[in-house]
Parts: sequence; structure tokens; C-alpha cells
Amino acid sequence: MKRMMLFMTAFWLLALGCAACGTGAAEGESVSSGPGYRSVSQEEAAAMMERDDGHIVVDVRREDEFRSGHIPGAVLIPNESIGTEPPEELPDTGQIILIYCRSGRRSKEAARKLAAMGYTRIYEFGGINTWNGPIETDPSQ
Repeated sequence: MKRMMLFMTAFWLLALGCAACGTGAAEGESVSSGPGYRSVSQEEAAAMMERDDGHIVVDVRREDEFRSGHIPGAVLIPNESIGTEPPEELPDTGQIILIYCRSGRRSKEAARKLAAMGYTRIYEFGGINTWNGPIETDPSQ
């Protein structure tokens, strides 16, 4: 019985300690993150896109996928093209980068690679396949 009480006390202290630490996330913002980037909900990403804060929206799919439909104003930087050198489209490592792909797998991978290069304000928001906001297509298709 003493062991059980000790275990429960330790559990609650740990839980309370984690809650007291805070996450640094804004109200309504998702707090899951990977190394060097933060994953946010698509609703939070849409709200961030409404702000005039110098952000850039990055689509990391292939060019054919991008042309078939992308978030208005998004810049195409295919995940496969991101190596160890900063992409020329992203000269400022402190710029807010909102990054997405089709389902969320490539955007997480690209976010990790950019974070490893020193980018500090990366917000990954999953895939366009669940995006409820506007989508534009390339008229030359």
C-alpha cells in the first residue's frame, strides 16, 4: 500500500510539474513538435496566414502535385530538393515558415531538415488533403 501511495504521489507531482512548466504555445495552438519545429493545427496555420508578419507558406510536394492545387501564395520547395544548404527561397533563418505537403509526412521531414540548417520559426501543419481553406490551381494545366 505504501508503494502504491508513493507511486501515485510521484505520478501527480510529475504531472503537475509538467503542467507548470508551460509550453510556450499560444492559446489554441498545438504543442506537438519535432526537433526544431512546431506542429500546429490547420486552423492555427490559417490564422497565422491572415497575419501580416512576413511569413512564407511553403509547399514541399512535387511540382506536378503543386500545379494540381496549392494554398494561394505558397512557394514550391520540393522536399527532395532540400539538402544541407539553405534553399534560396528562404534566405532568412528567422522568418516564419508555414510548411505543408499532401498528408503531413514530407512536411515533417522537410521541417526537420530546415531546423537542422538553423531555421528557428518553422510551423508544420500537415497536408493539403485535409485543408479546408482556399486552394488554387495552375491555369496552364
